[in-house]
Amino acid sequence: MDWQKRLTSIARLFRQPKMAALLLMGFGSGLPFLLTSRTLQAWMTDEGVNLEAIGAFSLVGLPYSLKFLWSPLLDRFVPPFWGRRRGWLAVTQGAIALALLGLAAQNPQQNLQGLAIAALIVAFLSATQDIAADAYRSDVLEPLEMGAGAAVFVLGYRVAVLITGGAVLIWADQLSWPVAYGLLAGLMAACVLFTWFAPEPTAEVRPPASLRDAVWLPLRDFIDRYQLGRSLAILAFIVLYRLGDALVNNMALPFLLKTGFSKAEVGAVQGVMGLIATIVGALTGGALLSQLGIARSLWVFGGLQALSNLSYLALALIGKNTAAMILAINVENFCGGLGTAGFTAFLMSLCNVRFSATQYALLSSLMAVSRDVLVAPAGLIAQETGWPGFFLLTIAAAIPGLALLPGFAPWNRPDADFRSRL
Repeated sequence: MDWQKRLTSIARLFRQPKMAALLLMGFGSGLPFLLTSRTLQAWMTDEGVNLEAIGAFSLVGLPYSLKFLWSPLLDRFVPPFWGRRRGWLAVTQGAIALALLGLAAQNPQQNLQGLAIAALIVAFLSATQDIAADAYRSDVLEPLEMGAGAAVFVLGYRVAVLITGGAVLIWADQLSWPVAYGLLAGLMAACVLFTWFAPEPTAEVRPPASLRDAVWLPLRDFIDRYQLGRSLAILAFIVLYRLGDALVNNMALPFLLKTGFSKAEVGAVQGVMGLIATIVGALTGGALLSQLGIARSLWVFGGLQALSNLSYLALALIGKNTAAMILAINVENFCGGLGTAGFTAFLMSLCNVRFSATQYALLSSLMAVSRDVLVAPAGLIAQETGWPGFFLLTIAAAIPGLALLPGFAPWNRPDADFRSRL
């Protein structure tokens, strides 16, 4: 039967060696993230560091926002082993392991400056690893594999975040913070072995001839392939596509707490069930994308992503209701996982394998504009409109991104076009 063939095709898709490599690569990418942010703040709090200093440590995460500045280096230069993508992954993973040992050797009470420098080095190397991992994903996956590849990468990343945000607190309590960070440095070093076994991208690619070419050619290539008008439409779409979802994510926790739910209730549902719903949504999105294609997935997942905000609107109208709260969190996170799979696949499909490190870093930085900048007035909007009005506006905020789709990704557009010309 047709559905049996589809299921067999999906199972074959996820069983490929490259998917296992991306799962482990996602784990390596997620491992350092909280160790320079929330988990490090827990260590500092445990050591009695004042709150002002703890708050200031949020600046350590700046390399994640600025990584596009040095991404051309990873396109231009090729390490002497394991190729351009796996070579940089191995270099950064080994360096992160050493940097984590250096971080573990610091004493937050006696040398706050040394702690900050060590954390900043870890964050810089982690952001660089992300550049290499994103480029590897873009290079190794075919268009219809990209959703599945993004989904398994997210799964590995989330597992790592669970360890560094949860298990490490238990290790620190039973052993010590330096020992806990040392154990995580060992896990990071093991990621080098995962990279060794990862399949090499098959395409023969000549790196840019100079650093100037590595900076300039990715921009020119993008405009040449898609022409100026469509290029601008694509860039606007990247900024706007997830705006409605970003607005909800920004205000979901204040909304739930002000509605009357306890921190324990919200933490249990959002931290456990919401995480599972996100992972299931991403994996489902990857499977569906292999059947729908990237263009149609943007339509379907974007529409569901917008409609999922109705669950929060319903909760705002109903008031405090545990069942409605559980439903809202799970529906929104599941649809957000669908959107993550489709949107990440789309970003990868826009990249030329010769410049994928630079192009993906630039495109993902644009995506962060809606997540970090455009959502800034969300609290003021909610205050002025009330929660029902706010959630209605989040649905409306999803419409401009969807309205751009016919111009460069019509429903019947073959996905192969994303790799060449639209």
